[in-house]
Amino acid sequence: MNRASQLPAFNVLWLQGASCGGCTMAVLETGQSGWFEELKSFGIRLIWHPSVSEATGSEVTAILEEVRAGHIPLDALILEGSVLRGPNGSGRFNMFAGTGRSIYQWITELAPVASYVVSVGSCAAYGGVPAAGINPTDATGLQFDGTEQGGALGASFCSRRGMPVINIAGCAPHPGWIMETLVALATNDLAATDLDGYGRPKFIANHLAHHGCSRNEFYEFKASAEKMSELGCMMEHLGCKATQAVGDCNQRSWNGGGSCTKGGYACISCTSPGFESSRNFLETGKLAGIPIGLPLDMPKAWFVALSALSKSATPKRVRSNATSDHIVIPPGRSGGKTKP
Repeated sequence: MNRASQLPAFNVLWLQGASCGGCTMAVLETGQSGWFEELKSFGIRLIWHPSVSEATGSEVTAILEEVRAGHIPLDALILEGSVLRGPNGSGRFNMFAGTGRSIYQWITELAPVASYVVSVGSCAAYGGVPAAGINPTDATGLQFDGTEQGGALGASFCSRRGMPVINIAGCAPHPGWIMETLVALATNDLAATDLDGYGRPKFIANHLAHHGCSRNEFYEFKASAEKMSELGCMMEHLGCKATQAVGDCNQRSWNGGGSCTKGGYACISCTSPGFESSRNFLETGKLAGIPIGLPLDMPKAWFVALSALSKSATPKRVRSNATSDHIVIPPGRSGGKTKP
């Protein structure tokens, strides 16, 4: 028997605020058979999506009105992209074409009738890139404005099932994070206690991007890359925040085999509120020569002591490979240790 036939239909409405569309691009990579087959296999019905649905114009308006009136049950309201509240709280910087209403207005009207409200991506969760700098559009997340609770729906908002907004953070989130969260909701397997303090599902937030990184040997010996394209750890000089960023990015492959650090780019901690405010994504901020952003669970004194010890024991192989764009000394041929 098909799994979908055993499950009641789970209705999902996907709206898009101020966004690049990257979250949609990410989720389309879900599953070997594609996202739509994955949704179907779990009995999840996509009522409407601005990029992949055929309905347009008055057809969409009719769908939204039916949902708002309760004639179409809404199990999960999903927002991709920031909510633009400006100018002056009107939301008119981001109108929903053809409806005469802003995305801000539609969100505040539809959220109360949804069993669950889900933000997909850090823009919808915390404001993200549109909220960076002076934020002239008054961009915000659904229930967070950066690190502060509030956002478009307010700190006290709860959906019809008594849940706060579920934040699938990331820029963009891993497709598995999105689909697995939807499946957990459709099977009644996600409770408020399964979210961390920023509303992120703990199956994502209980990991760090650092875990599983292919550069971890260099990290352990504090053998650092000094410029882009080199193989060493990028934490000390090149701004990598993987030891502070939640997510299992390096434990599950993106699109079959990739991750930011595997591709040679520093982790920018895109699952964290306020990540967009970094002044330089490729430079590590330091105080007295010590990186300001240290691993989440390591006291500064320990890190300094362990760094000195690690560097004193770094094999020549590791030190030499760290500042090269290819392996110059393979394992077993280090020729001994180097002096610090």
